[in-house]
Amino acid sequence: MPRFASRVFLAAGIFGMIALPPLYFLEDRLGRENPPPLTHPEFFYGFIGVAIAWQLVFLVIGGDPTRYRPLMLPSVCEKLGWGIAVVALFVAGRIPARVVPLGLVDLVFAVLFVLSYVRTPRAR
Repeated sequence: MPRFASRVFLAAGIFGMIALPPLYFLEDRLGRENPPPLTHPEFFYGFIGVAIAWQLVFLVIGGDPTRYRPLMLPSVCEKLGWGIAVVALFVAGRIPARVVPLGLVDLVFAVLFVLSYVRTPRAR
């Protein structure tokens, strides 16, 4: 089993499973600290749900990277979607600097996912 890919995807999944679920309980606080309050909570909670589902995909890939190698490329897209959005929003002055490190974490994982894909052999 490719150890590098396994460790990268397990780390990404564990990190996400620690970081994302608390957001379910922070809607009011986020609205107070970053006004205005959410006007479309369905997008907020939908984002969290989809993001958590992807963390489960990362854990599955980490369990058998060779078998699930084809899922690594959509995983890169998942990480780029958030990371690029954060950088673009910051450059446009639409989000505070304190959000940028979280976006950069996703960009680092995107690079690690690409390296994992390259280093993982195809399933036979």
